Amino acid sequence: MVAESEIDAVVIGAGAVGLACARELARAGHETVVLERHGAIGTEISARNSEVIHAGIYYPKDSLKARLCIEGREMLYGYLESHKLPYRKCGKLIVATEEAQLGELQAIATRAKANGVDDIRQLTKAEVCAMEPALRAEAAILSPSTGILDAHSYMLSLQGEFEDRGGMIAFRSTVTRVTREGDDFLVHVEGAEPMALRTRTIINAGGLRAPALAARIEGLDAAHVPVPHFAKGNYFSLTGRAPFSHLIYPVPEAAGLGVHLTLDLGNQARFGPDVEWIEVAEGSEPDYAVKPERGERFYAAVRRYWPELKDGALAPAYSGVRPKVNAPDEAAADFMISGPGEHGVPGLVNLFGIESPGLTASLAIAEMVAGMVRE
Repeated sequence: MVAESEIDAVVIGAGAVGLACARELARAGHETVVLERHGAIGTEISARNSEVIHAGIYYPKDSLKARLCIEGREMLYGYLESHKLPYRKCGKLIVATEEAQLGELQAIATRAKANGVDDIRQLTKAEVCAMEPALRAEAAILSPSTGILDAHSYMLSLQGEFEDRGGMIAFRSTVTRVTREGDDFLVHVEGAEPMALRTRTIINAGGLRAPALAARIEGLDAAHVPVPHFAKGNYFSLTGRAPFSHLIYPVPEAAGLGVHLTLDLGNQARFGPDVEWIEVAEGSEPDYAVKPERGERFYAAVRRYWPELKDGALAPAYSGVRPKVNAPDEAAADFMISGPGEHGVPGLVNLFGIESPGLTASLAIAEMVAGMVRE
């Protein structure tokens, strides 16, 4: 006999965005349960990224990515400061390494200003050299509001606040399907203790598996479920110290922001991610292994802006997988935050394609989702 319980709201997925949504719902007085198929919080997208707080520079004007990144950035800095969590506003340089890229660099600056990122500075070759002598660039954009954080500390804080308000996370709990009984959802969960949760509110923050989960929700038209695509990003770490104090980004490439240099809070440098489109079969896990031979491409990419990178200085580090809702040959898609106004199912919010800048935007996404629930 499967036990049945009644709850105000169910959030599927305990990554940064799912935890932020759960915290926001609990703060609004909703009795909320988070269902997480793994044994810990934030083990997929949220644990396998650059841990960068983005400024909101690259995204098309009026897109959700632009708006929620800029709103979320300020909310996130405020949260990290008020909760005494580790972060550093180190700034980043977006560099054009050849004159042919100067037009694209100017377009990035124009887009950033249109989005409301008004603190960027355009630097000449001499100014770049004075700021970062080891860097080769014809020109650059300085983004002083870009930073880095400890993503796990942030997620632990969200979890703590959520649980302090009576919320609960059920780990190793896999949602198999969602059925309807009148106005209620019945969320069927398998795990150590199979159960069914009766609720009127579901937030699908399933990350890589959000489309597959949505496809198992009774009453949701398949036309509102995107075809998932998966872009693996590999990272390599630098042995020794990097001669940079800022994050270094090349002009963006298709499907990503190029092989950039980021620093962690201990000043250790890493490079990545690259873009490797992969298949992830239903019910299987991505292959997160980093193939050492991919390092050859990294050396070539990094030496465009750091010519002094030595042979043998890069070591395979880790990889992550981005949940794309566009195919490899299509333009990068916006976040898809799909509520009743889009799909017509009361009480259901699906979050699709929440890749970068999802971590930066997490608190703003949560606020938006809570607003959909109120309405």
